Amino acid sequence: MGLFTVEEARAELAALLPVFEEIVARRADMVELSAALVPGGQTTDLGGLPERKAVEARLDELMTQVQKTGAELKGMAPLLVDFPADLDGVPVLLCWLEGETALTWYHRADLGFAGRRRLP
Repeated sequence: MGLFTVEEARAELAALLPVFEEIVARRADMVELSAALVPGGQTTDLGGLPERKAVEARLDELMTQVQKTGAELKGMAPLLVDFPADLDGVPVLLCWLEGETALTWYHRADLGFAGRRRLP
């Protein structure tokens, strides 16, 4: 995949937000179902092992959908997504974190999340 411009990444983020919302919901289902399956775990109305496998399959589909756009799924809890880009000749990752309403952060590719800065 190629590099995103800031505008392209923002448009892609807008298109992906419903996918991210479903990932967050299915992630919570997965945790609850997994907890119910351990010995002594509290039962859940969500079901059992077959439902857990179905949720896992759906999460795999959603993650593949994100990755096909060229975005990089970096974390699941919290959800963290990077869009490869170039700012003034410097390789960067435009960085979105679960809970943020817009794409307003970036970091140099070599610095990681701790090097996040606001987009100019």
